[in-house]
Amino acid sequence: MSISPAERLARIRINAFLYFRADWLSRLIEIFGSAQEILKQDADTLAREAQMNPSTATHFLRDAFAIDPEEELEKTEKYGGKILVPEDEEYSQALRDIKEAPIALYVLGQLPQNKACIGMVGTRKITAYGRRAANTLATGLAEAGAVVVSGLARGVDSECHAAAVRLHKPTVAVIGTGIGRCYPPENRELARAILQHGGAIISELPFNKPPNAFHFPRRNRIIAALSEVVVVIEGEIKSGALITAKLALELGKDVLAVPGPIDSPQSGGPNKLIQDGAGVVTCIKDIIDYIPQPQLFNLQAPQTAAETASTPAEGLSELEQRILEQIGTGEASVDQVVEALGLSVPEAAAALFELEVKGILACHAGLYAKSKF
Repeated sequence: MSISPAERLARIRINAFLYFRADWLSRLIEIFGSAQEILKQDADTLAREAQMNPSTATHFLRDAFAIDPEEELEKTEKYGGKILVPEDEEYSQALRDIKEAPIALYVLGQLPQNKACIGMVGTRKITAYGRRAANTLATGLAEAGAVVVSGLARGVDSECHAAAVRLHKPTVAVIGTGIGRCYPPENRELARAILQHGGAIISELPFNKPPNAFHFPRRNRIIAALSEVVVVIEGEIKSGALITAKLALELGKDVLAVPGPIDSPQSGGPNKLIQDGAGVVTCIKDIIDYIPQPQLFNLQAPQTAAETASTPAEGLSELEQRILEQIGTGEASVDQVVEALGLSVPEAAAALFELEVKGILACHAGLYAKSKF
């Protein structure tokens, strides 16, 4: 089933009113028969027929007519994207099946087809432990052929996307701004890499919409809907990651959590989820065990921890291997590496940079740690 170009433009208009949930917009379409018909009504009629507050109806029509849908299409297409509606074949069936399916979805890149999608979410205030966990799990999933779905935010989201990108594997970013913006701005290169390696960046917000606090909890339902399983890596008990977990449970999805130190506030959320019955994640296999059978056929079996540990480091210089041995399972600054190994600062900095580029080390707040458990 397809819709007319005029109806598509009308959908883009009514989608611009951000204070209505998508299922409320769908209800309006049912009441009036189409988005075009909605826009023919005056505020009083709209309020009466849809049992809406007159002031809300006025603001709804104001926002709908404030946007130029043809310009939205033009800008999106100039970026190489498209605006999908549920009637389009390319629109994700996983989103089409939920109660609050976006009525207009802005898409850059390619949505995954017939691949296991794993939601990976967590705090922006990531710890070194969370960074290692995110990198290890996302790397393993990408290597196995699963698609990491996250939100392109600072912290856990960025680590998970970056792990897939380093392997030149697709990953999906569901963002809380319009696709014409990048937030946070430091993720601009990461966003480009996501598209370069066959991934997608998607949003239900108008093209140039800036970030707003209430956008992010709403986009979390899209992450949950696209994912077979949702993994929470770090996050406080009251955090966006736990909102995503709650939405996933409401959709009948399995929620898993990475346990963490009892004295770390960022492990409070995952530890609480585990107390409440979420699955415990200690390795890639723990996640793959929860993937529905039909999606398993396209996955490769991940290496076990023993296999990974016994695999010698390939392509590493003697100096890089010495640095890894020195850091061990802990953390170290450039100065600590310099002092321990008797190196010059340029030598140590260059080697640490190479290890970070290779995805073997991760740096946070000036401290380097191995990108694995």
